[in-house]
Amino acid sequence: MPPPLEPREGTPEVIETPRGISRAIEALSAGSGPLGVDAERASGFRYGQRAYLIQLYRQDGGTWLIDPIALPDLSRLAAFLRPHEWILHAANQDLPCLAEVGLIPQRIFDTELAGRLLGRDRVGLAPLVAAELGWHLEKGHGAADWSTRPLPESWRRYAALDVEVLPALRDRLAQDLLEAHKWSWAEEEFQAIVDAPPSAPRVDPWRRTSGLHKVRSRRALAIVQRLWEARDELAQERDTAPGRVLPDTAIVTVALAVPHTQQGLRDIQGFKRGLGGQHLGRWWNAIQRALAMGEDELPELALRGDGPPPPRNWVSRNPDAAQRLHLAKQALGILAEEHCVPVENMAPPDAVRRILWTPPTSGNVEEVHYELRALGLRSWQCELVAPVIWEVLQSV
Repeated sequence: MPPPLEPREGTPEVIETPRGISRAIEALSAGSGPLGVDAERASGFRYGQRAYLIQLYRQDGGTWLIDPIALPDLSRLAAFLRPHEWILHAANQDLPCLAEVGLIPQRIFDTELAGRLLGRDRVGLAPLVAAELGWHLEKGHGAADWSTRPLPESWRRYAALDVEVLPALRDRLAQDLLEAHKWSWAEEEFQAIVDAPPSAPRVDPWRRTSGLHKVRSRRALAIVQRLWEARDELAQERDTAPGRVLPDTAIVTVALAVPHTQQGLRDIQGFKRGLGGQHLGRWWNAIQRALAMGEDELPELALRGDGPPPPRNWVSRNPDAAQRLHLAKQALGILAEEHCVPVENMAPPDAVRRILWTPPTSGNVEEVHYELRALGLRSWQCELVAPVIWEVLQSV
């Protein structure tokens, strides 16, 4: 294994002043080519997904680490960055928090997505850089608390290297996409990410509580909901990740056990000490509110969606659709292998299930193509997938 990379010009300091932003813009303006862009959050430590560090790199323009907390107005930087191509790794993870501080691209190149379209086995940044460029990235700080100030030198080194490798990785993957005749696929995918609207707020976000499948009564679900909401309110007040306020396991345990006293609540793991124990009255009041709810107010056991039921229920509810799904999985798997692309990138599972559950009324492949396009597939996906889906529909 080659020695770990080091930042080209040494480990940079963090920019925390408007004058520092001016220096960064001036240096990056003198550089050439697209810009490597990354952001670090404090997931698991702070509330929400805001950016606590923004990294930028450009050939001959240097590497810059910017503190968006100390610099809430990044409008000058946003105006400079917007017309340039941004290189990101797993763009969907970073673009929302970058948009929160006003940094929104017009063009991107996503190295993780490019790796997927090329059928690479491992598409994390470190293994992809090792496989494509032969460089060794030392990892280990991705899940750190990036709200920490001052940032340790080893963290800054890690953050700098994450963007410095991106231009070379982009060029290598772009060449492979061209040679594999997949460049147009990548362009469509990248533009779709740029054009995607902000995600809508989740319906009943409390239903994502880990272990919720164990809860089998509506009253117990109400306890989960009220505790989740009380925890979320406190987490926002303290700017602390909800899981550090009260773990999901504690919420589910209470919903199943329903303690009769505050002392009984305190005896449950998660409520004995820390924030769980300090705010016992808050949790107890949430439980009492859930117990006082009328039957017509209780949440339903399952959130009703607008799509088909889970595939495990298809055989009993729609045997023909179940057979179509079985055949489609086989055919799409073969097609994905032929084109060396993951099946989920070629044929998004939700769209496939929807069209197989409720097929188009006409029996021609053009209608299938139209339906898949309406379900959000790109044109390159439709060209590959529509004939396969049409054949499946014809056979059942």
